[in-house]
Amino acid sequence: MDLKDTAALFKCLGDESRLRILAMLRQSDSYVELLANRLDLTPGTVSHHLKKLETLGLVKCSRSQFYMIYSLNRDIAAPILELLPAEDDGVSDDEKYRRQIIASFVKNGRLTTIPSQLKKREVIYRHMLEGIAVGQSLTEREINTLIEKWHEDFCTIRRDFISLGLMTREDGIYMRVK
Repeated sequence: MDLKDTAALFKCLGDESRLRILAMLRQSDSYVELLANRLDLTPGTVSHHLKKLETLGLVKCSRSQFYMIYSLNRDIAAPILELLPAEDDGVSDDEKYRRQIIASFVKNGRLTTIPSQLKKREVIYRHMLEGIAVGQSLTEREINTLIEKWHEDFCTIRRDFISLGLMTREDGIYMRVK
């Protein structure tokens, strides 16, 4: 690494948000929205920081279905990681993200709006189905009653339960599968 590359590295690492991103990726691979939630930044800002880290080779990116997953390039980042403090408050990033989504869309036990993003919709639907055991069967009337406690558009939500693979339907009987 020459002087110019070293200067670029120090300039990149001179930002607290980038250091926090590295600390989070040290714990587990992640995607932009989850990092943005944890950092209390916009996804665009986090993408910008990740691009800078990726340019220097500190971070790698790969596609996993709908998501771009970011991970540390541990070979290059190892000396930097030793300088970073550990971030551990006992609650996983996924759980914090889940809680924030639920808090954003559920008020007074009712779903305020159906999320347009698929991953947020799945989080909400899983939350709605927490009281139903995997393998438990319900009639269409029972599932409609359950959904109506959350939101008036039970038809859309019931179809989403099936299309997301959270439930199956056969002969008017719905069964929780995930």
